[in-house]
Amino acid sequence: MGQSLSGKVAFITGAGRGIGCATALALAKEGVHVGLIARTDKHLPDVVKQIQNSGGTAAYAIADVSQMDEVEQAIMHLTGALGTADILINNAGIGQHVALLDTDPADWKKVIDVNLMGVYYVTRAVLPQLIEKNAGDIINISSTSGLRGSAGSTAYSASKFGVLGLTESLSQEVRKHNIRVFGLTPSRVVTDMTIQGFLKDENLEKFMQPEDLAEYMVSLLKLHPRMFIPSSSLWSTNPFNSK
Repeated sequence: MGQSLSGKVAFITGAGRGIGCATALALAKEGVHVGLIARTDKHLPDVVKQIQNSGGTAAYAIADVSQMDEVEQAIMHLTGALGTADILINNAGIGQHVALLDTDPADWKKVIDVNLMGVYYVTRAVLPQLIEKNAGDIINISSTSGLRGSAGSTAYSASKFGVLGLTESLSQEVRKHNIRVFGLTPSRVVTDMTIQGFLKDENLEKFMQPEDLAEYMVSLLKLHPRMFIPSSSLWSTNPFNSK
């Protein structure tokens, strides 16, 4: 038998849209109290309203995950609103597809700061709550670009390789506290970022949707607490075949 998620508290970054939003909605349906973090409040109030209209509990905070002080304030706010976390989902990320010599150093660093340092800052702020409970779950969303590099993705791949290294090392540190750390490496998912960068002329229904990843994350979190799946690669089954 797995475990119920009802009554648990989850903090999710990049929660205004895409994977983060879909995951927040999926967890709320399981009875999880959801704390949403994003860089702006453009979409967050609507997500909170959807959850509340369905009988769930949600709160949000604004933070640029690349700024440690903003992260700490956001976690403090969500903790006050919902209680201490049981689940953390590090989803916030940005990408670019530019050759190394054509990339402005500030832009290259920004990808690292958001995608890698952001995971560090948010985890650093939330982890003491899980250790205090002697239980909890952390899901870090990397990418297939964290398993292999490709031309034009030096910053993005470097950041996502780093997320996997952080995930593996952290897992070994916190298993003694009954904390599970999952690393996900999905191929392209239909989000605003991938539509603009890679999927403009493709049949989007053939690619993984944010809801697909959300469904999988719920299943991971429901696993009996004595076991976990350290890493998962998720691929679209047949994305480039029109048949």
